[in-house]
Amino acid sequence: MKSSSGAHFVGLDHLRALACYMVFIWHFTHGRQGVPIPFEGVPAFLPWALLDEGHTGVALFMTLSGYLFARLLSGRDIQLSRFFFNRALRLLPLLVFVIVLAGLQLRWQGADDAALHQYDLQVLWGWWRPSLPNGGWSITVELHFYLLLPLLLALQRRSALWLWAVMAAAVMFRAGWYAQHGEVQSLAYLTLVGRIDQFLAGMLFAGFAARLKGRHALAAATLLAFMGFYAWFDQAGGFFGFGGYPAKTALWVLLPTLEALAYATLIAWYDQSFRFEDRGWSGALARTGSYSYSIYLLHPFWVFAAAEWVHRVWPMSSFGEALAWGTGFFLLSIPMGALSMALIEKPFLKLRRRYIA
Repeated sequence: MKSSSGAHFVGLDHLRALACYMVFIWHFTHGRQGVPIPFEGVPAFLPWALLDEGHTGVALFMTLSGYLFARLLSGRDIQLSRFFFNRALRLLPLLVFVIVLAGLQLRWQGADDAALHQYDLQVLWGWWRPSLPNGGWSITVELHFYLLLPLLLALQRRSALWLWAVMAAAVMFRAGWYAQHGEVQSLAYLTLVGRIDQFLAGMLFAGFAARLKGRHALAAATLLAFMGFYAWFDQAGGFFGFGGYPAKTALWVLLPTLEALAYATLIAWYDQSFRFEDRGWSGALARTGSYSYSIYLLHPFWVFAAAEWVHRVWPMSSFGEALAWGTGFFLLSIPMGALSMALIEKPFLKLRRRYIA
């Protein structure tokens, strides 16, 4: 996606496509209640752990966001009113469409007045609580990050140590929350208290990304260690396996930080080490990344039903089998994303205004 400044980082769109694919596969393979593949299913092939725990794709999205805005804005003067106006144009049209469509779906499914009223309250408070439908909770987290972004950029301009200090404070807050409440997973996963690590790591690594250019051994070691950690995490219980949700484990105090540092390292390395053209396979992958917001918000309307239908017609007995089917359906979702971009998002994007002085 080109920003209003005209900047376009093709490699980052590649990584957006990967993040969207991870979330999509997690939803397809596990469905709503661990069907067709149970949540405790452990893939034998190491990289599959990141797909079996595909919720981590959200962490990749968040780290990408911090990295991109730091690349675009660090050391530059911005007009805040235009910045927020542009972000609203980018996010709200599709989000409002999804909120209305989800409400109509509830009514079509025969929800009573109490359920519809509860949905209205969830939408009303969605600007503050993680209660918007179809993954819209993550847009609430993004909004909170945008509100803090001018302050974070000012701190980074003074010294990067300030951002490290904010990250350390977030870790300590989560540790205190766990000590008091006995769980911190919901806070770490659904709110900026956990996700701030990922935005901050993206911003920090954008500041010294050039140092990671060509550091292929470091990137390989980081990826291998991260996959190994997630293979252990998956085998130990995963997202739902540490005593149910929310998990009664202190692991979620540090999990957002581990994701942040691993993804920030790999993003900076990938962005700096290669130059991709916006054509051929690279262009096709980048276009998929540019549709990732559409796919992300729209796929919950049908992905669970698709997995259930396939499982009835062709029972999926292994993670690899479900992964193959899920990949096929992900490819089918790309035209849907393109249609959403053309009809819902792009008309508003034409109204964006330059906000970098």
